Amino acid sequence: MTLKAKSVNWSEEFSISKAKTTRAGKGLHVNIAASSKSGTKAKVHFDQGRTLDSKSSGSVDYTTGPIQKKKINAKAKTTYTYTFTKAGYSPGTVSYDSAVYRCDNYYGTSGCAIPDSPTGVSLINQPIIADGIRGLRLRGGHYGDPYGGKPMHWMINDKQKNKNRAAVCPKHPPADMKRAGRTSCDEYPFASAYEGGTHLPAKERTITWVRKAENDSQGGTITTWRRACHVMDHDPFFVIV
Repeated sequence: MTLKAKSVNWSEEFSISKAKTTRAGKGLHVNIAASSKSGTKAKVHFDQGRTLDSKSSGSVDYTTGPIQKKKINAKAKTTYTYTFTKAGYSPGTVSYDSAVYRCDNYYGTSGCAIPDSPTGVSLINQPIIADGIRGLRLRGGHYGDPYGGKPMHWMINDKQKNKNRAAVCPKHPPADMKRAGRTSCDEYPFASAYEGGTHLPAKERTITWVRKAENDSQGGTITTWRRACHVMDHDPFFVIV
């Protein structure tokens, strides 16, 4: 299944390998159904009733109704159900679920994502900020590190974000940073993460004084990433530096 960041309609393909059938298993037929929820409908395209002793393939088309701006649909998943039939025998079924997905129009573009799969935001174009994060990781801070660390989790709560930033960022930069023009405090983990502020022990967080232009650039990078990856409240993510 491949979702689309700019569409709430998508499709997937599946295949059934040839099975070796013996005795009463010969002549066993299979039907396949798929269902979804939260405004998304699934339609199966498959030559229903094919016997299991021949390989076959099919597809599932997904369509989702219009989503209003700032709206987030509830999480959903696909339930696939296989029904096996043969004349003279009672039907049998087996089912399983897909990964959880979620569609939204929170940022003005309707699309879907798999929220339990962490995405990553790259800060390599913000060199001083990236250097500060690398320094923290060398000292043992591992949150947000894609190489073996724990993911952070995005938070949509402006009031708490401001509290997180105030808890770790002094009101005024040190004298040497002021002379260097680095008067903007950048906190890591982000204030907009559930791990932000003082929620983690001191060894797992840091602040870096940077020029305001670099901090503003980071803000634009994060906004672009959130929109493209449909990052919502509590979604896990990593930071690439």
